[in-house]
Amino acid sequence: MDGIKLINVGKFYTVDKESIRVLDGINLNIPENKITVILGRSGCGKTTLLRLVSGLEEFEQGEILGASSKRKAYVFQEDRLMSWLNVKKNITFGLHNKAIDHSKVDEIIETVGLEKFCSAYPSQLSGGMKQRVSIARAFAYAPDFIMMDEPFSALDFFTREQMQKELIKIHEKLKCSILFVTHSIDEALILGDKIVILEKGIVKSQYEIQEKSGARDLLDDKFVKLKKQIIDDLKVIN
Repeated sequence: MDGIKLINVGKFYTVDKESIRVLDGINLNIPENKITVILGRSGCGKTTLLRLVSGLEEFEQGEILGASSKRKAYVFQEDRLMSWLNVKKNITFGLHNKAIDHSKVDEIIETVGLEKFCSAYPSQLSGGMKQRVSIARAFAYAPDFIMMDEPFSALDFFTREQMQKELIKIHEKLKCSILFVTHSIDEALILGDKIVILEKGIVKSQYEIQEKSGARDLLDDKFVKLKKQIIDDLKVIN
């Protein structure tokens, strides 16, 4: 199965009869079975890019190849759980009853560490646990690609760190391509097999990291140097 390829993709909005260019000629390969991180400042076009690839929005210019044939799931910043459904029913929400593989769902629930909370409701869960449910729901859909829009941004430092570890563990076990949006350099370095720097609607630079994501030391000289490079990349373009 191939990945997704963006060729000269452009996105425009019209505000007060003025055309505003949000994405300008994006060329990008999103590989299969890897975590690709889109990193950039607020307002640089990260979420728009994610929504174009997912099909939630249309683009005015270019091509996106391979996306339409993929089975895609989307994880938002908010957990978006149904308050009247318990954990397991939230995870299987949207799936046809005949299509639910309960043993597979139970395996996913165990992977995210919620096997003791299957009957719990969202009001009984912490913020990190709710996001685990959201991620489990995405994987239960058995997607080829998962789009994740800053899913850990509202969490405290320690919960966020734990969720990053959980995501790496889930990804290694279940294997799926992930397109992950963040504005955190450290998060990009922890998770990304490929890091794409977006600035003012263009791809400014790209990095591929060979080290296994679960075994990276961000204090190692290589990662300190890479972080400095990324900081330079994120400086405002005049």
